[in-house]
Amino acid sequence: MTSLPDPRWQRALDHSRYLSNLLQTRPELGTELATVWQLPLSEDQLLAPLNTAFADDEAVKAGLRRLRQRAIAHIALRDLCGLASLDEVVESMTLLADVTTNFAVDHHHRRLAATYGEPLDHAGRPQRLLIIGMGKLGGRELNVSSDVDYIFIYPAEGETAGPKSIDNYDFFTRLGKRVIQALGDLTADGQVFRVDMRLRPNGDSGPLVCSLDALEHYFITQGREWERYAWIKARVMNTGANADGQAIGEWMEDLRKTSRPFVFRKYLDFGAINAMRDLHAQIRREVARKDMADHIKLGPGGIREIEFIAQVFQLIRGGRDPALQIRPTLSVLRLLAERQLLPAENEAELRAAYVFLRRLEHRLQYVEDQQTHRLPDSPEARMLIAQSMDFPDWAAMMTVLDGHRQKVSRHFEAVFSDPEAGEHPLTGLWLGQLDAETAVETFAKFGFRQPREAIDRLADLRATRRFLQLPSTNRERFDAVAPRLIEAAGATADPDTTLIRGLAFLENIARRGAYLALLQQYPLALRRVADMICASNWAADYLNRYPLLLDELLDPRLYEIATDWASFRDALRRNLAAHADDTEREMDILREMHHGQVFRLLAQDLAGLQTIERLSDHLTELADIIVQETLPLVWSKIKNRHRPQAKFAVIGYGKLGGKELGYASDLDLVYLYADDNPEAADHYTRLGQRLNTWLGSQTASGILFETDLRLRPNGESGLLTVSVEAFRDYQLHKAWVWEHQALTRARFCAGDPEIGQRFEDIRNEILRQPRDLDKLRDEVVAMRQKMLDAHASKSTTGFGLKHDPGGLIDVEFIVQYLVLGHAHQHPELTGNLGNIALLRIAGELGLIDPQAAKAAGNAYREYRRLQHARRLTATPKAPIPMDEVTSHIAAVKALWSAVLGPRADD
Repeated sequence: MTSLPDPRWQRALDHSRYLSNLLQTRPELGTELATVWQLPLSEDQLLAPLNTAFADDEAVKAGLRRLRQRAIAHIALRDLCGLASLDEVVESMTLLADVTTNFAVDHHHRRLAATYGEPLDHAGRPQRLLIIGMGKLGGRELNVSSDVDYIFIYPAEGETAGPKSIDNYDFFTRLGKRVIQALGDLTADGQVFRVDMRLRPNGDSGPLVCSLDALEHYFITQGREWERYAWIKARVMNTGANADGQAIGEWMEDLRKTSRPFVFRKYLDFGAINAMRDLHAQIRREVARKDMADHIKLGPGGIREIEFIAQVFQLIRGGRDPALQIRPTLSVLRLLAERQLLPAENEAELRAAYVFLRRLEHRLQYVEDQQTHRLPDSPEARMLIAQSMDFPDWAAMMTVLDGHRQKVSRHFEAVFSDPEAGEHPLTGLWLGQLDAETAVETFAKFGFRQPREAIDRLADLRATRRFLQLPSTNRERFDAVAPRLIEAAGATADPDTTLIRGLAFLENIARRGAYLALLQQYPLALRRVADMICASNWAADYLNRYPLLLDELLDPRLYEIATDWASFRDALRRNLAAHADDTEREMDILREMHHGQVFRLLAQDLAGLQTIERLSDHLTELADIIVQETLPLVWSKIKNRHRPQAKFAVIGYGKLGGKELGYASDLDLVYLYADDNPEAADHYTRLGQRLNTWLGSQTASGILFETDLRLRPNGESGLLTVSVEAFRDYQLHKAWVWEHQALTRARFCAGDPEIGQRFEDIRNEILRQPRDLDKLRDEVVAMRQKMLDAHASKSTTGFGLKHDPGGLIDVEFIVQYLVLGHAHQHPELTGNLGNIALLRIAGELGLIDPQAAKAAGNAYREYRRLQHARRLTATPKAPIPMDEVTSHIAAVKALWSAVLGPRADD
C-alpha cells in the first residue's frame, strides 16, 4: 500500500509481520478494509464472498482461505489499533469458524448427495452431519490462530437413496474427510483452520464419525473423566444453517439428552475435583518436562487454570443447577459470583487475569499468525509485545503479568489443593495398626471417656461386609476421612457420642463417593458435621436422611443466608423455572431447597443465634413460601382448567396458623374457593388432592410436610375443598366450640388474596360473636378433660410439656377462652399475635391479672424452648423432670383456676 488509510494502522503493521506481508501481497484487501475496519466484522461480510458459484473443490478451498485472510486482517487491525474488545475478537473468530465450517459441510453434502443420493434413516427421513464444536470453538472463545476441535455425529443408521447407494456411516465418513480437507489442507493460500479430531470417541483410533446411538453407548461404557470436562463446551455448529433447521433442532435435543447425563451428574459431584486435579497434574508434568514455564496457556497461573476453576464448578454443580451448563469461561465465572460460589473479589481477579492473558495470547499470535503461547526470548520481540499491550517496556509488562499469574495460581490452589496430601497421624488408629495400649492412650488424649468402646466400634465397622465391599475409590476416600472424623470428634463436647454418630453417617454415605470426596476435600465441612451431630441427634438423623445437605456446610455465609427470604424465593422460582414441565424434578427441587433452608436454620439454632420465637417465625415463613410456590405449579398442571389463576386459598391452622412451627411439624390446612363456574368444585377438589400429593409424597429427595385436613368443615367426612359461603355458613350454624377455638390460630397462607381477606372477615365475625361465658367455660373445660384423659402422662416425677395439667395446652385453652368470651367487646383479641402477646393484652384489658398473665407467658415460652430442645435429642417425647418446671406449672395452674375454675384433681 502506498499510503495508510489511518496512522494507527502503522502500529498494527509494525507488530504483525503476517498482516504486513498479507496487505503487501493482497493490496486490494487494504482498500476494502479502509472502508469497513472501524466497525466489527459482520456475518454478512463473511457470507458475501461465498455467495458465488465455485468451479470445483479447489476453488472452494481457495475461496475459504482468502476469506480467512480477509477476516484475520480485519480482526487484527481493530484489535491492534485498540478498537476491539476481547469479546469482539473471540466472537469474530468463532463466527469465521461457523461460517466456513457450515459452508464446507453444505457444499460437500450436496456434492456427495449428487453422486450417492441423500442419506436417509430406516424410516426414510433425511439425515445431516452434526458438527460438534469443542473447546474454545464450542465456547465461542476462539483465539486468532486457533485450531478447531470437531466431533462428527450423524443421527441414525440407514443408507442413501441414490442409484449408487452407500450406508450412512460411509456417506458421512466421506463428508467428514472432505470437510477436514476443505478447511485444513495446507495450500498456497495457507489453511482456514488446523482441524483436530482427537476429542472424538476413542480419539485417533476411533471412527471419524459416529451415530447418536454409538455415542450414547460410548459414554455409558467407555467415557472418561477428562471427556466430561471436554464436553462441557460442546456446541452443534450447524444450527438453522439450512432447510433442515427443524430436523437439526430435534437432533440437537437428542444429542443434549445423550451427553447431558454423561457430563452433568444429578448429584453434587465433588469427585470431579480429584479427577480434574489429576488431569491438571498430568498437564503440569508435561509443562515441566518441556520447560514451558513461560507458556501463558499451560504454565502456572495460565489460561488453562482459570478454565479449570470455572469448569470444575460446572462439573460439580451443573447437574443440579442448569444455569451453570453455559460455555464461555467469563460467563461461568460471573454466574459463580452471582451464586456466591466464588467470592466476588476472586471472580474479579480471575476475570482481569483472563482478559489480560487472552489479549497477550492474541498479540503473540498476530506476529506470524502462529498458534503459540510462549513468551518470546529476543529483546526486540519482547519490546514489540510489550508495546502492543500498552506498556513502555518488557519489565513493566512482566510485573503486571506475574501479578495476574500469581493471583490465578493462588485461586487455583484454593480450589484444587489436596488437603489430604500425606498420611494423617490418626490413620494407624483408624486402620487398627496400633497396639491396644497405644490406641487407648491416643483416644484418651483426644478426650474420649470410653476409648475401648471406640476401638471396638472402629474394628466392627472395618469388618462389616458393607465396608469391605466398597469400590476401591470409595474405600480410599473413607480411609482418608475416618481419621479426620476421629480428630474432629475429639474437639467436640462429647467425643464418644460424636464418633458413634459420625461413623454411622459415614457408613450411610459410603457408597456415595461424591459425599466422601466432599468431606475429603473440605475438612471444614467435616468439622461442622461433627459439631452438629454432637449437638443434636435430630441433626444427625436429618443429615443421614439428606446427605445432599453437606454442600450447605461449604458456604461461608451459612448463618447469614438462613433468613434471607427474598433471595430464597428468587432462587426457588429460578430453579423451578429451569425445570418447567418436569414434574418429578420440580417436586424434588421443592424438597431439596426446603431441606437446605431447614438445615441453615438448624445451623443457626445450634449456634445459639435464634430464639425459639424467631426460629418458629422463620420455619413458618419457609412453609408459607413452599405452599405459595407449589400452589400455582399444581394448578398449571390441572388439565382443562377453567381459568388461568385459581380462585383458591390455603388456610393454615394450628402451629402453622399460630406461627409456631417446629422442625418436623405437620401442616393443618383448610382449602377454600370462591368461583361460580360449574366446573369449579371438581377442579378445586383435584387441586386440593394434588397439592396434598406434592406436599406429602415421599420422593427420592424425601418429603416436604405431613398434611392434616381434619379441621375442615365436617372433618374427615366433609368436602376436601369448601366454598367461602359454605365455610361461613358452617362456622355460623354448625361448628363446635372447639372448631371456633381452632379458628383463633388460623390465618390465610397462600392463594388468592381476595379470598384470604374474606376468610379473615369471617374469622373476625365468628370470634366476635357474643357468647354465654358459663356455657363457653363448661365446653372448653370439657374438651380439655377429653384431651387429658387421652394424652396426659402418668409419671409422678416427670412432666409432659404439652398435655399435662399446667402445660402448653392449658395456656392455649386459656387464651382461646379469653378470645371467644371477650372479643365482641375487645376486638384487639382477634389478632393472630401468638399466645404470649394475647395473654399480655388480656392483662392490660383487666380480663386477667397482669402479673399472672406475665408468669403464664413466661411458662409458655420456657415450655416451648424445652420442647424444642427435647426434639433435637434422641428422646424427643420423654417427660421433663418435674422439679425443673415446678414454678411454671404452678403459674399456669393458677391462671387456669382464676379463668376457668379449679380442677377436681387440684
